[in-house]
This record gives sequence, structure tokens and C-alpha cells, in this order.
Amino acid sequence: MEEEQNVEFFQEGGDVSSDRERKCTAFASIAGCDQGVAQCYLAENDWDLERAINSFFEPGVESISQEGNTNQETQEGNRSEQTTSEGQQMPVTAPDCCIDLTSDEPVVNTAKNTAASQKDESHFIFVTWNIDGLDLSNLPERARAVCSYLALYSPDVVFLQEVIPPLYDYLKKRAVSYTIITGNDDEYFTAIMLKKSRATLVSQETIPFPTTSMMRNLLVANVKLCGSDICLMTSHLESTKDHANERMKQLGIVLQKMLEVPPSTTVIFGGDTNLRDKEVEKIGGLPSPILDIWEFLGNPENCRYTWDTKMNNNLKASYTCRMRFDRILYRCAVDGIQVIPQSLELIGTEKLDCGRFPSDHWGLLCDFDVIL
Repeated sequence: MEEEQNVEFFQEGGDVSSDRERKCTAFASIAGCDQGVAQCYLAENDWDLERAINSFFEPGVESISQEGNTNQETQEGNRSEQTTSEGQQMPVTAPDCCIDLTSDEPVVNTAKNTAASQKDESHFIFVTWNIDGLDLSNLPERARAVCSYLALYSPDVVFLQEVIPPLYDYLKKRAVSYTIITGNDDEYFTAIMLKKSRATLVSQETIPFPTTSMMRNLLVANVKLCGSDICLMTSHLESTKDHANERMKQLGIVLQKMLEVPPSTTVIFGGDTNLRDKEVEKIGGLPSPILDIWEFLGNPENCRYTWDTKMNNNLKASYTCRMRFDRILYRCAVDGIQVIPQSLELIGTEKLDCGRFPSDHWGLLCDFDVIL
């Protein structure tokens, strides 16, 4: 319902009236173009703002399918390794419209997600999501939906896994208010998105996993956010049950890197870990002072499963598998500014008009308070 209200805001309601000058202004803001281009697209689409925006962005989305199909056999080969032990589902209707990713204000309110808090240095919003770029089916619709969710929640930091080059190009065009860094530039890879008005990138590095067979690595970004030094890390750990030993080796590298960060800096790791609880137990659990945010927040049942073939039918799996593959690990700074997780929820749980979800994984959205 709130998504529908947001679309109406850009069409006729809210502060954007139906007069053409304001539609030009709204279009230019959304598309990152000048008023002349905006007027051209609006005139060609009978001054229907939503249709004009879709017309502007559509070619970039469709190129995902065209470029993706050239490597489909290779990508599906990679994916065949992964689909035997990953999945999910749930109904509703998700946003499939083009929404401004340049705004600093969120459209949908979560527990603490208000326009005031988004600008407030005492609070920031974080998302991690495996967006399943290796699945080329309905990829244009699913890519638009991912961008719509990011626009709706306006997170300050976004971690993405399974990004493919056409999706990366699309994100660069749509998410102009974000700095985007990636862990690779071909096949599929991870990405970190930083809202330019909120987070400043200080340094970055990509740490290889020396024995991976799936091109996995650890992407690290050191940033200034809300006056705090934060080390951000994301990865897509080795997939499938058969690669548990390699996955645990990769987890060991992640944990060691988290512990090596200076104690005055907060560390946030998030991503598709593919971990089973028994694997974490096998390495002796998480070393102090590293915490699993889901556990830190009291094991909320609504976020227990991020890959769930019982609820998510994207894979059309004949089996039921419910796992907490997507996790956020956290190490608080020893002194000074404290960054504290406040709430956790799933995103991407609404089914699109094409009958599928944006991804076979749910995304995780976490609110953090920053306390002096």
C-alpha cells in the first residue's frame, strides 16, 4: 500500500502537482538528467511521469537480459553448484516501478526509519542482500524491484552479492547517489554501496580466498559514517554442503580480519555466508568480541530464515530447506562513539507481477544507533 502511495506521489499527489513544470523537475531528479531531456521523455509519454521514467530506464534494464544471455550457459553452470542447497519464498506485491534512488529521505518508515533519523547523525540504515544475478529469468523485473526496495528504504550502506556486470552497470545508472565499489569486475561478484551524502569512503581492499573454486573473496571498505570510523566487510562464502571445509576456512579469514581492525573502529561484516549453525560450532563459535547481530537482538523469529524454499518458489525446488545463510557479524568499538544494532527485518519478501521474488534470498535490513 505504501509503495502504491509512493508511485501516486510521483504521478499526481504529494508535493509534485500535475503541472508539467513540476513533472519535469521530478523526472530530472529521478533520472539525473536536465530539464530538456525530462521534457522530451514526458512529452513522448503523454506527460505520464511513471511511464516516462520507465521509458528512460528500460533500455538499461533490458540490456541485462541481452548481455546475460551471451554467458547464460557459463552462469547457469556456476549456479548449478549452488541451487542444491540455497533457496526461499512468501507472497504480497512488490514495487516494480522506477523510483528515485538519489533522495536522502526514505519513503517507507520502518521501526526508526524516518526522514529526520535518516539525516540524523545518531542513526543509519544498513542492508545486505544476495540479489541472485546468476538467475537470468525475469532479471529485468527483478533488477527494477531491487532498485525500488533501495529507494523505499534509502539505506546508507548496502552490501550486495551475486552482482553480474550488466546489473552493476544498471545500478550505476540508477543509484547515482551512491558510491559503488566491487570485489571483482567479471562473472559475478560482491558490491558495497555507500550513500554519498552520508558515508565517506576512506580506503578499500579486496582480500582473496586462496583456495576458493567459486571466485569468492572478501571486500573491505573503511568509511566515515555519522562521525564514526567503521570498517565494512562483505563476502559470498563458498556454496553448497559439499564445500563446508572451504567455507569454514573462509570464515576463519573473515573473523581474523575483523579482529585485526583497530579497536577504536566498529566492524560490520554482512553477506551470504552459506553457513550452517553446526559449522560455526565446529570452529568453536564466534571469537569475542565478535557478535552475530541476529543473536544479539534476541533471535527474532521473523528473521530466522533468509533462504527458505518453503516460502520462496524462485528455484521451484522439490525439497524444503530453511536456512540462515545471510548473516551480519559485528564488533563494537572499544571506546569513543558506539554503533549499536537496534532492529532487524527481512526485505524482498513481496512477489512481483512476474510471479517471482526479486531474489531467491531475502535481504536483511538493520537499523543502527550511533551513541557518543
